[in-house]
Amino acid sequence: MDTSAQPLIRLDSVTKVFYTDEVETHALAGIHLEITKGEYIAIAGPSGCGKSTLLSILGLLDSPTEGKYVLNGREVASLPMSERARVRNREIGFIFQSFNLIGDLTVYENVELPLTYRGMKAAERKQRVMAALEKVGMSHRAKHLPSQLSGGQQQRVAVARAVAGSPAILLADEPTGNLDSKNGESVMELLHELHREGATICMVTHDPRYARHSERAIHLFDGRIVEEDGRGSAEKELEESGFKMQH
Repeated sequence: MDTSAQPLIRLDSVTKVFYTDEVETHALAGIHLEITKGEYIAIAGPSGCGKSTLLSILGLLDSPTEGKYVLNGREVASLPMSERARVRNREIGFIFQSFNLIGDLTVYENVELPLTYRGMKAAERKQRVMAALEKVGMSHRAKHLPSQLSGGQQQRVAVARAVAGSPAILLADEPTGNLDSKNGESVMELLHELHREGATICMVTHDPRYARHSERAIHLFDGRIVEEDGRGSAEKELEESGFKMQH
């Protein structure tokens, strides 16, 4: 079988239900999604539509209530927690809105930590960390602590941490949410550059301005995919769905 023709990620009929004593909350309902290697997609929609839940499932931070998740040809939704953690460390790079850097570790140590968990030898870790920091323009800050960096610089370090392990896909959850517009655009350009170099990126955003950076925009509403469009039509479709562009 020609595995090169297979999608990198495939979700089939994925649902997610959160249960409490009083109510069932259906966060995702029958999601079908394929992401191919080298693609850059945006997941957009209003607050509460299921964007972050979907990203958590893609990142193996949560499991679907029903449905299948195939990553690199392997069904991963039903894996034991320890194996899911191993796959997550090797296959998935995360970029969070809140940076999630460890305050008492240096920039270098923050980027190195996931590679240490992987059991990688020190020489290879050093090469990967410095290459990643160089890529995001932060190698000169390797010995600094996060508190000595601006918000934009901290997010660049977070991007370096995400790419250092050469993951199959980068998952970005509102990566500009804690940044001003100038630093936000800088981070978006960095992601765009990574995509030009071959990275597969899936980004959650509530801001239609950033959907234009993607090749494909997926619009969620009430846990369902209600629109899907390619480059050039993303902004128009999102506006027609009630999102007004800010210029």
